[in-house]
Amino acid sequence: MLIDTAMRLMGVGQLVLMALVVGRSGAPARIRWTTILLLTSVAAYLSVVSPTLHLWRSAAWPAILILSLNAPLALWVFALLIFERPIDWRLFGLALGVTLIDWAFALHARYVTHEMPLVASGMQHAIAFLLAAHAIAIAIANRGDDLLEKRRAFRLGFVVVVGVETLGVVVAESAYGLMRSDIWLMLLQSSTSLLAILAFGAAMLSANAELLFDADARPPERAPLSPAEHVLKGKLDAAMARRVYRESGLTIGVLADRLGTPEHRLRALINQRLGYRNFSDFLNSHRIGDARAWLGDPGKVDLPVLTLAMDLGYDSLAPFNRAFREATGTNPSDYRRSAILEKS
Repeated sequence: MLIDTAMRLMGVGQLVLMALVVGRSGAPARIRWTTILLLTSVAAYLSVVSPTLHLWRSAAWPAILILSLNAPLALWVFALLIFERPIDWRLFGLALGVTLIDWAFALHARYVTHEMPLVASGMQHAIAFLLAAHAIAIAIANRGDDLLEKRRAFRLGFVVVVGVETLGVVVAESAYGLMRSDIWLMLLQSSTSLLAILAFGAAMLSANAELLFDADARPPERAPLSPAEHVLKGKLDAAMARRVYRESGLTIGVLADRLGTPEHRLRALINQRLGYRNFSDFLNSHRIGDARAWLGDPGKVDLPVLTLAMDLGYDSLAPFNRAFREATGTNPSDYRRSAILEKS
């Protein structure tokens, strides 16, 4: 048990250090605070399940417990934010509500009945499992969008590893209970958690500026393109002139194959030389330009916005509306109304 406790405390210390690094980084506030919440939630879980720390006797136990219970929700929000996907606030509210109910039952069991209802813990485990699985799916589905190789690998690995650890915890707790005492299971969890924490901590401490982007940072001065970059940019410009960006499901890997170039060279050109944060940002810069022209065209006034979005390569209306609002500050329907009325 002493070895297990030592590994948990080492993991907690590393997580706190990572949280401090993130807090001092230039990442956007929403990503910075969500990452800090995730790291502290994982630290709280590692502490709260330790049989030797006896945190349930501490006055801080309710706060530590709620942080621990919120780890899967923090992971889900973290995955959505770093991969720039919208948050479903209804699902967020449901998950938070279930977590708070489970927390209330846990407090009641600790101070009053000394027995935790199976229904409450079962609901919490189900929500935690779904959130972790969805976070992993988000990371895998969006793994190709980021243009920085190191950041892309870190984000994917971080979400998948923490997600898999969470799924393992849910399965173990469902089978053995929260305050389990099986030494082999405790050592397995603490050792694998510590190894993952040390690996990601080393990566974050050595290159945090690349791992959490600063969306408000001014782009650096760029040197003239090299001959090879000039040739590749010419191929890319020609492909854009052929409107390949309108193809549904276009990925940077597919585009690199079309241009006959390694994917990492195309990523570097689009990000470091052309200044786009990710591949979706690059595609949207072309698609939204066409969308503005079409929405302002009286000859296309009866074209449904959904049809327009699909013709531009979007799989559904929601991502088009989101990209259009980010670029113009208004939604497509209002933009069309204003553009058509100005021409009449």
